[in-house]
Amino acid sequence: MPDFELRISGSGGQGILLAGRILADALGHESLNVAQSQSYEPTSRGGLSRADLVVSDAEVDYPLASDLDYLVILDDIAATASNDLLKQNSLVLVDSLLSELCEMDGYEVCYLPISESARGLGDIRSTNMVALGALTSLAGFCSQDNLLAAVARVAPAKLLDPATRAIRQGYAITEPQS
Repeated sequence: MPDFELRISGSGGQGILLAGRILADALGHESLNVAQSQSYEPTSRGGLSRADLVVSDAEVDYPLASDLDYLVILDDIAATASNDLLKQNSLVLVDSLLSELCEMDGYEVCYLPISESARGLGDIRSTNMVALGALTSLAGFCSQDNLLAAVARVAPAKLLDPATRAIRQGYAITEPQS
């Protein structure tokens, strides 16, 4: 598998950092080397939050994301915050509620009903896990089983069932509808 960099971005309170830790764990169990960094503004709710992963099958030589292959945008505060790091062929996954704010030319942009799907599951707080399932489904860098096992290892026990349902929903919204 080639080296890649990704960013999950949104606002404080969306569980962005937890999603990054879960994905880093899953990728590590795919025999990949992962460097994870995170950033969030000092406000506990509503400030820009992001989790970055630099992934390689060799040793990671520079641990900070600088050339994104994948970007997930879950809040309007993150709509354009990472544009200067995107490669021309980056996959950008955007919550469809933000489609007017995230008009991006030159990238593969996928608008999906991420928060709407979480709301349909009865828990808007699972938006991060729906996004994680969708990203993993589209990118194919780890198996769904491995991602779900990472949830069991990393997430608090009370989140295991809702996170599992949300990740499965994320996979489902990427499948072509017949």
